[in-house]
Amino acid sequence: MTPLNLELGENTGVIVVDHGSRRDQSNQLLVNVVEVFRAATGVEMVEPAHMELAEPSIEVAFGRCVEQGAKTIVIFPYFLLPGRHWDQDIPALAAKAAQKHPGIRFLVTAPLGVHSLMAEIMGDRIQHCLDHAEKRAPECPLCEGSGRCKFVGTPN
Repeated sequence: MTPLNLELGENTGVIVVDHGSRRDQSNQLLVNVVEVFRAATGVEMVEPAHMELAEPSIEVAFGRCVEQGAKTIVIFPYFLLPGRHWDQDIPALAAKAAQKHPGIRFLVTAPLGVHSLMAEIMGDRIQHCLDHAEKRAPECPLCEGSGRCKFVGTPN
């Protein structure tokens, strides 16, 4: 896979942060997202973090980036839309983590939001789920073993 064109400065780490869940399966998905991001971008210094409910925390991920030589840390909220977590909670948690590492700067980016590629992703997911419900495709990794993606009710 050819790496995406991402121009990070030298000594820049990335933290991909989600909400966090009590479900280990959900938290593991963030690790998968980080692995896909690393492979797609060629960026090696990428750490997962959960805002709450699970480890690693933003503070732990921040420390891991610093240990790897980061002087700049980019925190990407893995959220669809802006809200209180993006506007207040994540910046506050990042600022608290940064206090332990003087001289390290950080940036909290915008979340996923509206982007032209989101329509493509949505269409791909919808088509796959329809194909699975019609027995033309296997379950996707998200639904695997859950019995989801099946029609409910009867057509008129």
